[in-house]
Amino acid sequence: MIAQAPALQRLQQDFKAWLVNGTEDAAARLGGSDGLAVYQNNYRVSLMGSLEASFERVFSWLGDEAFASACANYIDDHPPHSWTLDAYGDSFAAFLALRYPHDGEVADLAQIDWAVAQAFVGGDAQPVDAAALAGVDWNAARLTLVPSLLTLEIGSNADAIWLALVSGDDVPQPELLVERATVFVWRQGFETVMRRADAIEARIAKLSREGMTFAACCGVLAGDLGEQGAVEQAGAVLGRWIAEGLLADLS
Repeated sequence: MIAQAPALQRLQQDFKAWLVNGTEDAAARLGGSDGLAVYQNNYRVSLMGSLEASFERVFSWLGDEAFASACANYIDDHPPHSWTLDAYGDSFAAFLALRYPHDGEVADLAQIDWAVAQAFVGGDAQPVDAAALAGVDWNAARLTLVPSLLTLEIGSNADAIWLALVSGDDVPQPELLVERATVFVWRQGFETVMRRADAIEARIAKLSREGMTFAACCGVLAGDLGEQGAVEQAGAVLGRWIAEGLLADLS
């Protein structure tokens, strides 16, 4: 491999420092301040456009001015870390949680926006159907969820707000939840689905992803629901997941 000339390497470092931080010392070494300003403006506009595309519902909720201000501050503190702009907003929800500590729905909306985008490009899997239940060894069977499924924890009614913003229905007032809720986001064919999960199915999903068998999941639930109640509730969850295309394997 041919080593880069020190002068070229320094030029690249200065150009990056100017783009990301607007470092005046770097600009002075580069020269051509008018041209540099054009490059930096294009850089920031590209990042702003990426955030706006990834967080449409946050943009709708905050409005133009507040969203632009949040994006500008995020861009100042978070230079791109990947070759693709599709990854640029991965810390935006955490950033908004700090920026809006008393408006939890803002960060929750960002979580949902981001998960919807990620689920859409998630891995493919052929969901199992009801016929797959025949001949299953229920003592050994493990539930494998589709790879596009993402689970989120929210502390507000951001899921209801998000759905209303998408559909154009009346948007509810933001509310904090007494207990944090789990939200499922996954892809059905070419459509992304988002809904709130109940506590039992959220628990089964977590245990299944940890490698626990379906029978063992029922055993855990039996501690709270009793054996019969656990089997009934777990069976209902299994049926719903098959109907929704959430189950990739059962073996």
